[in-house]
Amino acid sequence: MAPFFQNSADRLVPDALAGFARAHADLVALDPEHGFLAARHPAGSRLVGLVSGGGSGHEPLHAGFVGAGMLDAACPGRIFTSPHNRQVYEASLAVARRGGVLHLVKNYTGDRINFGIAAERLAHRGIPCASVLVDDDVASDSAGTGTGRRGTGGTVLIEKVLGGAADTGLGLAELQALGTGLAARCRTLSVASAAHTSPATGEPAFRLGREETEYGVGIHGERAARTVPAAGLRPLVERMAGELLQALGPAAGDPVLILVNGLGGTTSLELYGICGELVRVLEKQRIGVARTLVGSYVTALDMRGFSLTLLAADWMTLKYYDAPVRTAALRW
Repeated sequence: MAPFFQNSADRLVPDALAGFARAHADLVALDPEHGFLAARHPAGSRLVGLVSGGGSGHEPLHAGFVGAGMLDAACPGRIFTSPHNRQVYEASLAVARRGGVLHLVKNYTGDRINFGIAAERLAHRGIPCASVLVDDDVASDSAGTGTGRRGTGGTVLIEKVLGGAADTGLGLAELQALGTGLAARCRTLSVASAAHTSPATGEPAFRLGREETEYGVGIHGERAARTVPAAGLRPLVERMAGELLQALGPAAGDPVLILVNGLGGTTSLELYGICGELVRVLEKQRIGVARTLVGSYVTALDMRGFSLTLLAADWMTLKYYDAPVRTAALRW
């Protein structure tokens, strides 16, 4: 495999953060001591600060979503590794408003532990703190999975909706309830035809044959429960959409926000073709497509794959989603 363009594996993340902060100095400021990025121009109407974070290697998640209308701060960890609780704590202190701070946490053990410790430290300082757990991954929804569904592509949509809601001045309990409801109505499924490359070794995380698809892959390169024969795009998207709608349960008939997300090594040409197939399936089942977002927003380094996310959306969800946003990776 081709090597990464890096000074060293240890320098890849800090060098990237420094470069990101310089490139987007109008939007974010980097705290180099504590390793977090904060928005320069958050809305003055906010009563609650929004903080998220997770392992690096998923760019633009989360740093790319720091800015007006979305996150107040993001805490990047090392590649596929949770941020340290000190990062989360210091970022939360920096952006907390008089209503406190809301943590948006993907459902991984390390993330939950470190955000939880930071929340305890904030409580000792008298700063109100609550969390929303994002657990949208259908592939890890089984009794045999100790932690339950992973947090994946739906994180972007939930962060955007909560950002729009926070700008209206909602309080901490209201935002937590909204976020929890969004997570319950959001499901994602991911597939890959090739694994990501490790920056440390230059080797793929796993190997597939040319006619194989990893069905239900994780964003850290977790192998799926199933490796299936490659059967063409249309039947693949039909199968994925069917499982997503089944997982949504009673919300499956509502209009949906859809995210067609590249995992790092998939071209825009492919992603728009995938989007067309997904919309065709949904329209055939008389499910309204309220909004579409297409691009590489939650990646797994250079993995050749994509994920599909459906979020059942009422009018209030769409109102907050449509609200103005200005970040490095998302703006309207």
